[in-house]
Amino acid sequence: MVALACVAGLAGLGIWQMQRLGWKQALIQRVETRIRAEPVPAPGPAHWGSIGEDEYLRVRLAGRFLHDRETLVQAVTERGGGFWVLTPLVSEAGFTVLVNRGFVPPERRGSRADARPSGPVTLTGLLRLSEPGGGFLRENAPAQDRWYSRDVAATAQTRGLENAAPYFVDADATPNPGGFPVGGLTVLRFANNHLVYALTWFALALMLACAMIFVLRCEYRLRHGTERQH
Repeated sequence: MVALACVAGLAGLGIWQMQRLGWKQALIQRVETRIRAEPVPAPGPAHWGSIGEDEYLRVRLAGRFLHDRETLVQAVTERGGGFWVLTPLVSEAGFTVLVNRGFVPPERRGSRADARPSGPVTLTGLLRLSEPGGGFLRENAPAQDRWYSRDVAATAQTRGLENAAPYFVDADATPNPGGFPVGGLTVLRFANNHLVYALTWFALALMLACAMIFVLRCEYRLRHGTERQH
């Protein structure tokens, strides 16, 4: 009975992974559709309660940057190590959105005066959810202005931003004056190993079932052989 329960459990894990596979494929398809769609206005306060459903939505923003309140977040990208430039934008609709304007290498972190437009701007990008806490094994330290993740709530509080959206926007690859920051570096990779996991669980279930059948057959033959001798 224990072996039978184990077979059922392993098969159940395989079925669960197949369900996860369907969910992951639907997620990937949804994201692919969103990033290629026409941009829509960035969600305002009325939609913030369900913002988790809008990740990777392609949005449009218009307003003015608050460059004196930008935050540099440590980053590792295809261009190497450096920083994300996270700059608040006060939108024409009256709320504030943190915009990840893109990547800068360490030597350019403080020399970008030509890339800080002072007037109205319009941009497009992908809506991203907050990354609270910090990075791998490193916590954000707002008091020391050390940031390892794009934590929207902590950044907004530290920079004194009012009516701040609970998300940030990754700016697209439209070039900035002077070449930095470099936008459009959003990584769109989703680990999708569910089929491998499912096949592994099913294989283990099959192996255990075969072993159980082998043992039962051996016991059956042993018993019948003993009965014939008597």
